[in-house]
Amino acid sequence: MQPNDEAAKQQKSEQENLVEQLKVQWKLLWSERFDDKIRAEGISLADYEKLQVQKGTVIHATRDYKPLNFKDILDKNHIEKPERHISPSNQEGGWSKFVKTQITNTPRKRAMPEIEPNKKVNNNQPKKGGRGWLHKK
Repeated sequence: MQPNDEAAKQQKSEQENLVEQLKVQWKLLWSERFDDKIRAEGISLADYEKLQVQKGTVIHATRDYKPLNFKDILDKNHIEKPERHISPSNQEGGWSKFVKTQITNTPRKRAMPEIEPNKKVNNNQPKKGGRGWLHKK
């Protein structure tokens, strides 16, 4: 069983290396694109062999276009469980949504100060010098 374990680990590390190389090219593709403001398109400026994108390919457009998907590229390169390498969007889930929904919106438990019952404090000067209503001398 030792050779199978080593072969599996080696295959896994090769796939991780390939995914890292694909991620680097993916980031380059999006950072080096040419934005055509007249046609409202993003166009690749170089050939990206591992992504199978050629120079001049429209990578982003506003209408009638199916955008590039990193998961599809991982599938074409026969990567096992491509979902594992892609973080989900904020709408589906992920760390950002977890922080927004679970951490920032939870009420914080604070030590409540002891609230004294409302005592009516009379700051006015007492009537008739505080003698009361009998007015005894």
